[in-house]
Amino acid sequence: MSEFDEDAQPPSSVTGRFHRLARSELFSPVQWRRRVLFWGGAVLVGLAAIGFAQAADWAFNVFHGVVTHNRFWAFLITPVTFALLAWLTEGALRPTRGSGIPQAIAALKVEDEGFRQSLLSLRVAIGKMALTLAALLGGASVGREGPTVHVGAGLLYTLGRRFGFDEPAAAGRFILAGSAAGLAAAFNTPLAGIVFAIEEMSGSFEHRMSGILLTAVFIAGLVSLGILGNYAYFGHFNIGLPLGNAWWAVLATGLVCGLAGGLFARLILPSDTGFRGFIGRLRARQPVLFAAACGLALVLLSQLTNTGLYGTGYAQAKDILQGHSNTVTSFGVLKFLGNVASYWAGIPGGIFSPALAVGAGLGNNLSTILPGVDPSAVALLAMAAYLAGVTQAPLTATVISMELTDNQQMVLPIMATCLIARAASSLFSRKPVYRELADKLIHGYELELARRAAEEAHQDDEQALMEDPATPPLPTDPPSTDHRPS
Repeated sequence: MSEFDEDAQPPSSVTGRFHRLARSELFSPVQWRRRVLFWGGAVLVGLAAIGFAQAADWAFNVFHGVVTHNRFWAFLITPVTFALLAWLTEGALRPTRGSGIPQAIAALKVEDEGFRQSLLSLRVAIGKMALTLAALLGGASVGREGPTVHVGAGLLYTLGRRFGFDEPAAAGRFILAGSAAGLAAAFNTPLAGIVFAIEEMSGSFEHRMSGILLTAVFIAGLVSLGILGNYAYFGHFNIGLPLGNAWWAVLATGLVCGLAGGLFARLILPSDTGFRGFIGRLRARQPVLFAAACGLALVLLSQLTNTGLYGTGYAQAKDILQGHSNTVTSFGVLKFLGNVASYWAGIPGGIFSPALAVGAGLGNNLSTILPGVDPSAVALLAMAAYLAGVTQAPLTATVISMELTDNQQMVLPIMATCLIARAASSLFSRKPVYRELADKLIHGYELELARRAAEEAHQDDEQALMEDPATPPLPTDPPSTDHRPS
């Protein structure tokens, strides 16, 4: 073999493996930059969720202190707050309205940078937190979990774009991971964050997303754990549901709460016809006055209770679970109506926590017709069933209910209840409410694009007509009518 042939020999197998390893994703600078952004973004989402939670508790406690001193102050504070929020969200802050989860889903589905920026910009994220806090300060029956999902998606999306990950598919991964991290940090429910991202946000599971979701949720949860400690949202409940007659509770809560959840979803979905169309036209004509009327309705309904219908309903739901609630027996129905009034007002705020409170109240009622069954178990089943009925996401509702109460004994009954509730809910609302609301946002965006395209086409036609040499010029002066002979 010549010297030339020896020089032409391929590198050794060890050297070849080294080169292949150096080119792999493990050592890719781009991949490491993306990982660092995800990890750093998850930390930011965790910190934002904790700060948001603390501020939300403070805001509602201020309102609660005022109305405890004199309940009639609510007749001034709540309608004025609703009206102010409706006025503030009429313009550039319109994407801050509602839960925030539909905005994140719509941004994930439409791979358009302008559309995503309008829904998930840093201004929208900051506005979402500030206006949701204002809603709680005014006593609105809203939660902070949906807004935290919106903020998480916005923070990670903005961070990704800032550092060059603005390609549509890459930006979508940032949105999905931010949403999952937001829910996990808001409730301290890491498993629910992952299931929510798969079941509700994306509707599918992409293999390459698994590591991204897990690390984002893990880090956001770790931040929450490090600051607030290992806690369950409602505390630890050692309750169970033995086989036998007690499983009638599964059927009863699944049907009743599933139907109620589907009815709520149908009532808050916009429509052009019927009663919802009438409500939509009223709101469109006078949005500020309509919001004030919704706030007044919430206050009037609250006068029928001992504890009020304001805020998330966390305290009432926890008391019902613990079996020593002092609220009225109709709390579940009244909270249902209060949630509808708050959502119709078009103000920022989520429906997760208020939905759990409605479910607990309905479970408290159902326990009276289920003798021999632990009332706490019925309340827990009803909470999960109503949430599954509203969202039509039975796996998410199951895992959230399990993690919120630190209870594993009720997993199978809760899952069965949520599946029944999902089927019952579809009688009122055929499509999951978050996806339906997201599709409304997308439809509005498509209509706006079509309108702009039509305007541009019309302008192009006019320009072509003016520039066409075959087109006779328009007369500048009217023709003479003087027919006198020359």
